[in-house]
Amino acid sequence: MEMAERPWHRFYPPDLHHSLDYPKVSISQLLKNSAEKYPNNTAVLFLDKRLSYKELDVMVDSFAASLHELGIEKGSKVALFLPNFPHFAISYFAALRLGATVVPCNPLYKDKELEYQLKDAGAEVLVVAADKIGDNELFRTVANIRDRVNLRRIITCSLTDFLSPVRRLLAPLKKVRKLSYPNTADFMSMINGGKPPSVNIDPMKDIALLQYTGGTTGVSKGAMLSHYNLVSNAVMVSRWLPMREGNEINLAVLPFFHIYGLTVALNAPILTATTIIMHPRFEAKQVLETLEKEKVTVFCGVPPMYIACISHPDVSKYKLNTLRGCISGAASLPVSVMKSFNELTSANLVEGYGLTEASPVTHCNLLHKGALGKSGSIGIPLPDTDAKIVDLENNAKELPVGEVGELCVKGPQVMLGYWNKPEETAKMIKDGWLLTGDIARMDEDGYFYIVDRKKDMIDVSGFKVWPREVEEVLYEHPAIKDAAVIGIADKYRGETVKAFLVLKEGFQGQVSEDDIVKFCKEKISTFKVPKIIEFRKELPKTIIGKVLRRTLREEEASK
Repeated sequence: MEMAERPWHRFYPPDLHHSLDYPKVSISQLLKNSAEKYPNNTAVLFLDKRLSYKELDVMVDSFAASLHELGIEKGSKVALFLPNFPHFAISYFAALRLGATVVPCNPLYKDKELEYQLKDAGAEVLVVAADKIGDNELFRTVANIRDRVNLRRIITCSLTDFLSPVRRLLAPLKKVRKLSYPNTADFMSMINGGKPPSVNIDPMKDIALLQYTGGTTGVSKGAMLSHYNLVSNAVMVSRWLPMREGNEINLAVLPFFHIYGLTVALNAPILTATTIIMHPRFEAKQVLETLEKEKVTVFCGVPPMYIACISHPDVSKYKLNTLRGCISGAASLPVSVMKSFNELTSANLVEGYGLTEASPVTHCNLLHKGALGKSGSIGIPLPDTDAKIVDLENNAKELPVGEVGELCVKGPQVMLGYWNKPEETAKMIKDGWLLTGDIARMDEDGYFYIVDRKKDMIDVSGFKVWPREVEEVLYEHPAIKDAAVIGIADKYRGETVKAFLVLKEGFQGQVSEDDIVKFCKEKISTFKVPKIIEFRKELPKTIIGKVLRRTLREEEASK
């Protein structure tokens, strides 16, 4: 359905219409389409193993057939407790091919968190890495809760499964050891050449993914994302970058278990027959080497990744001239980081925005040459995506240009609702509009600016202070590598601004609290200036690099 004209539409490039066509198919059909059109293109590069689109599709069919033999069918829940291994892509598309629902689980989860998610989703099968990498052993977490969850089968896999014989022999030297466990199925033995049954999938109604929110606002909730939600967002992202069909090389270092990584590093690349270079974890040197060696063209990430790259002592030695498109999401991108990265590469790094409940991308700055870019902005809504700012107290009241309120979005990528939580769904979706919980404003051109999270606002003697605004100023200081701002209780002011800072290498002991306060006073109002400053070696973050302000607040409350 065609959208009404919006102020941001006039900035769309000529080859991008503000309304697109979205195939009403299963997500797994995107892989089938690319395999038929580009059978010999490399789909996955993992360490020294390359899988063509044809090979990947055959493996997916075979694994789907084995899952079906285990009783997995339409509506079943298949959980994935994996890093970025080829097994993730195979399991993901195989489950979807059967009409099952995928439940991605954070590899950093501990016993209680994993148990809650598996029980809440009703997972029947779990695919888990059985490697011991250093001190990390995912299966141990599974073993601890095995008797308390109703899993029909546990399937184990290993990083070494796709290594060449030589590299497999060397793996123990790298502190990687494949462990075997009783009463489990081996992943590779389930790729045995079978064919899955044909399943009738309704892309509009059937749940492809139960994507759990991080639980930062309470109990983690499963966002029900349909096949159509995911397909539409993959199409939007691929056209926005834009990704040239059959001609891109995408570095997938964002974790697939997170909806941002799943969409920009797996779904959109598969849609466009892109080569996906999978990295199980982020290491700046390894990423820089890969960008140069493999001539990567697309690299979507989060601010800490770009910060680590530009801060690497040898970054100037690498040729990074093949990068075309880079989107930063999941957290605010400091303007200084964006400028530094673009000076070092041929890319146009821009900030985007999304949330789990919207599959996730809703906004992004334009990447094409000559586009209007606005520093500090999350950009404009993607095709077929509408957005507005509403009053914080009355979400039925839309606010005019320039006023600060809550950001609401609407589009084909917005979730069906929360799993088994109709009341929570009703609070989040009003007349088709998704209330994001983010405070924002829109300018006269239709560009949106995130002020902060609604729950993170600091009240200093009745004045509103948004942490993001203060953090942006702190990032301008040449000595600061990482910053987080929260409000702490103050009997006189209600709340006081406190900043947690990580200094760049070589600046430790060279910068004082007074130096930081003086720097801030020159740039922001006095009531916004941090009254308390704490220097740290690191800040608590999620696996994708988002600073956990909630953790910092809990630490302060416990003092």
